[in-house]
Order: sequence, then C-alpha cells, then structure tokens
Amino acid sequence: MNKTPIRALTTVATIAMVAGTAHAAEITYVSGAVGNAIEEFREIVKPWEEATGHTVTMVPMPASTTDQFGQYRLWLAAGNGDIDLYQTDVIWAPQLADHFVDLTRAAADVVPQHFPSIVESQTVDGKLVALPLWTDAPALYFRKDLLEKHGQPVPTTWEQLTEVAQIVQDAERAEGNSEIWGYVWQGNSYEGLTCDALEWVKSSGGGQIIEPDGTISINNPKAAAAIELAASWPGTISPEGVVSYMEEESRGVWQTGNAVFMRNWPYAYNLGNSEDSAVKGLFEVTTLPTGQGHDTSAATLGGWNVGVSKYGDNIEIATDLALYLASAEAQKTRALLGAALPTIVSLYDDTEIAEAQPIIPRWKDVFLQAVPRPSAPTRGDYNEVSTLFFGAVHSVLLGDSTAEEALADLELDLEDVLDK
Repeated sequence: MNKTPIRALTTVATIAMVAGTAHAAEITYVSGAVGNAIEEFREIVKPWEEATGHTVTMVPMPASTTDQFGQYRLWLAAGNGDIDLYQTDVIWAPQLADHFVDLTRAAADVVPQHFPSIVESQTVDGKLVALPLWTDAPALYFRKDLLEKHGQPVPTTWEQLTEVAQIVQDAERAEGNSEIWGYVWQGNSYEGLTCDALEWVKSSGGGQIIEPDGTISINNPKAAAAIELAASWPGTISPEGVVSYMEEESRGVWQTGNAVFMRNWPYAYNLGNSEDSAVKGLFEVTTLPTGQGHDTSAATLGGWNVGVSKYGDNIEIATDLALYLASAEAQKTRALLGAALPTIVSLYDDTEIAEAQPIIPRWKDVFLQAVPRPSAPTRGDYNEVSTLFFGAVHSVLLGDSTAEEALADLELDLEDVLDK
C-alpha cells in the first residue's frame, strides 16, 4: 500500500514529541468490536504510533450499540478521565456534545474533504464535536448461486423477498440442506432493530418515525403493515431466534452458508469472502427492497466518528490522533482492510481502493438511498425515542401485540417524551 505523509505530524502535540519536549503518552480509545475491528484498528493506528512515539490502547465494548452508548454516558457523566477518545455512532453527537472538545479550529483544513452532510451531523450548536471515520449503510446480501440454481430473481420488494426466500429455503431443505434459512437480519431489542424497522417502514411509505419537522408520524397503516410482514418471518423464513440476533449473530448464520439472504452492513462483505468463509465467491449485494407499490429503497444511515473527551489528561495528543484517524491515509487503510466506506469524497475515485475493494464504488447506490434516524429532531431525547420504538417493534415480532396496537401506544409514549 502506498503511504502518504501523516498530516497530523504538523499538530502541536506531535511537533512537541518530535522535538523531544513532550513525554510519550498512552492514549486510550474506546470502541465497539464487531468483525475484525480490533485487528484492523491496530494496523490503522500503527503509523501514528511510530511517527509520534505515543501508544494507543483500545478498550473494546459490547457489540450492542445500545449497551455501548449506555456505558459511554455513565463514564462521561462521571467526568471519567481514563478514556481519551470515544468512537461514536452517527446519531450520538447531540447527546454527548457537552462532554467532547470542540474540534472546529483544529480540523478547519480537513473538514472540506469530507461529505458535508456527515460533518453537519457531528456539528452541534456550531461546534464540531466529532470527526468522521467512515460512513455506513446496509445492503441486502444474497446467494447468487442458490438463486441461479432454483431459477429465482433478486427480490426488489419485501413481499418478493418473503416469497423467494421461502421457495429457495424449501427447495434446499428438500435436497437435504436442513440448516438453511431464507433470511437473517437483526431482530434483538436494541438500536439495530431501530435501523431494520426504519427501513421496513420508510421503504413502505410509512414515514421516518418522527419527521424532520418534529411531527410524530409512526402511527399509520403503512408502517403497521410493514412491521406485520416482518413479524411473519421468525419461524418461517428466519430462525425463531432471529428476535435475539444482532449483526454478528446474523453474519454467523450467513457465513457458515446457512442463509439465502442477509441484511447487514459493509463490514460483512470482506469477512464473507475470507478464506474460511463457506460463502466465499458465492454472494453479491444489492439495495434493500422496497414495500409493494413503492419505488424508493431505504438504508439506515450509519457511520462512526471519533470524539475527544474533555476529561482526559492528554487532550492535545488525543486531538492529534483523532485528526489522523479521520485523515485520508487512515480512511484509505480502513477501506483497504475492511471495505469501510470513506467519508472523504476523493477516496471514491482512488484506483487502489477500487481495485482492492470493488464493493466500495458499488456501495455508492446503497449510500444514495440512505435515510437518517430521527436524532436531529429529537436531539437529547433520541435514545429514549429509539428505545421506545425498537421495544414496540420487538413486542410485535414476539407476538405480544399487533402492530396497530403497538404503534398506537408508541405514539402516546413519544408524545409524552417530546411534550407534544
């Protein structure tokens, strides 16, 4: 891989280190851990460590973003100085902004390189509270070999997905493939279900839960129908245990060759093509389906950023590391290692990335269909709003209530939270 000079070397903290006027520091970085995240991070951060003499310790968190966010809030509310850098979900900026350093001035030269909408998502009350690391949007993974074998099309609607998944699953089981399932996804009661369910609802014309102007829109027949369709999947085209799946459980079933379709994020693409994967070379990706009669897909906008804690002892050095992690060099390394989608526009035209990771240019169509979660209109209340939403959806998936009942109750609960 061609290396470019580390631009972060021009910052105050690193110049001091090179000049020998600062001690070597240990910077602590906290992050969720899915797939090969920890191993990839070690490779990405190595050039910065070698150039500066500082070291970075990663503190892995649970795979559940809901659990991760809860732990972040506890640490930050207590003014914990043990963590210097926090890897943050795209939706967390409004809720954690008061605990992070304003990076507006430090990042002034690099901000124009990133997608403006992503920078905007990390800007709260005029302060840039986190720098973009990579962006994210899920896609539909499908077994091209099994669709061809059984003469089935790549589905374009959720209804067609339900039908095709059942046909291929039944045909494979009739041939003795008893472990195969039609579709795996994320049905646990956590933030990931908010993402999945938002996609079902939005692509079926049921709105975005709460609209950009603050209107609560979730209690409507199209949203209810979309969730009821999803509730028909556990035990038919999906394992009954899918209601406890997160990303890694879904990938586990998929990567052992036991699913026809999977909804997941870009990180699963390279892992699915690894040497020990049962589906290596047998799958492709496409945009998520739409609802019947609708022509617009919806993929929840994801992505991860890095914020500098106000409470750490090495704020300048931590800021230097944040700038490096958000730089073109680090984003290119991350893209080459794990097919992470860059937030720096020019990297989509990088020939080395396109050759090594052809998935990245192809993901552009998925990214163009991205829909944000309602973190902007709900601001500090987003976590409670999302918890109410995924809890309501989960109750339908479990059969504890109908979608109509759950969404009517959800509307009342959201009105209480948002004082509507």
